[in-house]
Amino acid sequence: MEALRRTYTRLIQETETKQFRYLYSKIRWTNRLIGIMGARGVGKTTLLLQHIKNSFPNRDIALYVSLDNIWFATNRLIDLAERFYAYGGTHLFLDEVHRYTGWANEIKNIYDSFPRLHIVFTSSSILEMYKSQVDLSRRVVCYSMFGLSFREFLLFENKLEEEPVTLDEILTNHQYLAENISGKLKILPEFRNYLSYGYYPYYKEGIEDYSSRVHSVIDLTLYNDLPAVENVEYITIQKIKKLLMIIASLSPYSPNITRLSNDIETNRSTTLKYLNYLQKAALLRLLLPAQKTMGILSKPEKIFLDNSNLLYSLVENANIGNVRETYFANQIAVNHFITSIEQGDFRVDDKYIFEIGGKSKNYEQIKNLKNSFIAADDLEIGFGNKIPLWLFGFLY
Repeated sequence: MEALRRTYTRLIQETETKQFRYLYSKIRWTNRLIGIMGARGVGKTTLLLQHIKNSFPNRDIALYVSLDNIWFATNRLIDLAERFYAYGGTHLFLDEVHRYTGWANEIKNIYDSFPRLHIVFTSSSILEMYKSQVDLSRRVVCYSMFGLSFREFLLFENKLEEEPVTLDEILTNHQYLAENISGKLKILPEFRNYLSYGYYPYYKEGIEDYSSRVHSVIDLTLYNDLPAVENVEYITIQKIKKLLMIIASLSPYSPNITRLSNDIETNRSTTLKYLNYLQKAALLRLLLPAQKTMGILSKPEKIFLDNSNLLYSLVENANIGNVRETYFANQIAVNHFITSIEQGDFRVDDKYIFEIGGKSKNYEQIKNLKNSFIAADDLEIGFGNKIPLWLFGFLY
């Protein structure tokens, strides 16, 4: 345990608390059992360490451990909790729980056995919390964490500090909002940077190596996280990775499941299951037509990569139209329900219709549709129902 505490102390010392992610203030840290789910690389570990450093002057009553630490190869989590609690510990922070066999059962036992102990854990977005064999749903409060919004990217770059806005505020007051923001900095060059490298916080460790880091995170997600959650073999992971690369070269597009199945040498239902895995891993975004709900064997109407950084990292000479649609879907889906639609590009909350394009995009495709808008790139300030695309990055 002393080795774990030394690691914990070192990580706390090296953690900066200048900027906090959007989720930090939304979490009710007083809850006894909290789960934070998110894709690899979005900043879950930093969030935990910042909270400890910011909230526990007495470091001894808190402890951070990563459950993929080799210490757990010969030691049990519940034994660690018992010793920590016996020495006055009150807050236990567990990172990467999906890497520990039997995590759900042990966390349940810890929660029930030590009534004054608070537990916060993180896990891959692949994990389906409510499908675990042990029922934690009555005990745990779960939060989903996403990558940096465009607003947060500007904050992290020390370029701009603005509060999030709602979709309704954008739709009704976008001209004022855009004038206010674009009056403080040249917004379009910053937006181009964000589309290329601003979604994952680790871009701060070096933009030159960012693309290779994205590839490494994809491999870790598929080869480490996925097998820890789902019963998949190496050959299956190879097929899933091939599927991802095929889609990256084509997205966004309406999939031909039969052709995709032939390309990766499997059947239709298995291909749909693989697509579902990639969506849960936050590598793909699957859109259904309006009025349909996503199931593991539902055929998506349209497939996107999850975010524009993936597109730039996986595709040489990424198409700007694809980048725009990928960005819009990524940013708006955090707080809103998004589907595909025949006229226009997206339907949001079963109410609003959006067409995505450049600043010269006209209303021809959506001119007769109620509550329809254009999200236009290369535009600092919009007018009427034409809204700057970058402004949708201020939703969280």
